[in-house]
Amino acid sequence: MFKIKNISIGSGEITASEIALGCMRMANLTVKEAAGVIDSALESGINFFDHADIYGGGKSEEIFSEAFGMTPSKREKIFIQSKCGIRDGYYDFSKEHILEAVDGSLRRLKTDYLDVLLLHRPDALVEPEEVAEAFTVLHSSGKVRYFGVSNHNPMQMELLGRYLNQKILVNQLQLSVMHTGMIDAGLHVNMKTDSAADRDGSVLDYCRLKGITVQAWSPFQYGFFNGVFLDNDKFPELNKRINAAAADKGVTNSAVAIAWLLRHPAKIQPVIGTMNKQRIKDICRASDISLTRQEWYGIYRAAGNDIP
Repeated sequence: MFKIKNISIGSGEITASEIALGCMRMANLTVKEAAGVIDSALESGINFFDHADIYGGGKSEEIFSEAFGMTPSKREKIFIQSKCGIRDGYYDFSKEHILEAVDGSLRRLKTDYLDVLLLHRPDALVEPEEVAEAFTVLHSSGKVRYFGVSNHNPMQMELLGRYLNQKILVNQLQLSVMHTGMIDAGLHVNMKTDSAADRDGSVLDYCRLKGITVQAWSPFQYGFFNGVFLDNDKFPELNKRINAAAADKGVTNSAVAIAWLLRHPAKIQPVIGTMNKQRIKDICRASDISLTRQEWYGIYRAAGNDIP
């Protein structure tokens, strides 16, 4: 049976599947359905599972642990990542909240530790000394092995890094062929075009320089949860190009969309959110194909992106 490749996360601290399964929608499944999804992911070689304390109000983590049948021996074979910091109408990176959030996730996941904890979205009122204290407590107690962020720019990571005793391993960012701001700016340097606008502080290049793995969330979405671009009549040229590549390589269009991300030398780890067992297997075939430069740029341009 085909299994996807592994990649190094961070600077090699973790070696895990190059595609992760995002478990946000698992709250909508029965335990039996979730078990089938998890089994499909494991059979395809996915061993990295992405959670957050707010997914399903915590139910996603509960369903996952019950469906997986969490035991110490099974736990050691997978990587579990969760996130915290989003509350009802505000963000909270206080020491108290971070510690409470992790304890809640551990309880729902029925495990003693998280492999990775991410700060979910930047908190304008962050006090990095507090974050550092929380991370030190969590690391020294064995509750969290590694740390990262989500939706952070380079200066926000630099600010945290000044106080942290632990390395930032991951930055989870929205990225797809229809959401390419962090790529566009690098192609339009010193130009007076909309694409030249640097909205994220060259975060992709920064992460490559610092050995921080970029995890791509919503790899099939356009806009901010506006919908999927695959098989969408709004994007005929893009789908024509993707479907041609899919036919040529004997895979589905979803595999090509993920292969487009995997082709980037930043070693991006896409986080897929489907709860469809067959689609998981289809997507994972992305690990078995490679796009040429011409194909990669062809898909990029078909998405409506111009190059100078």
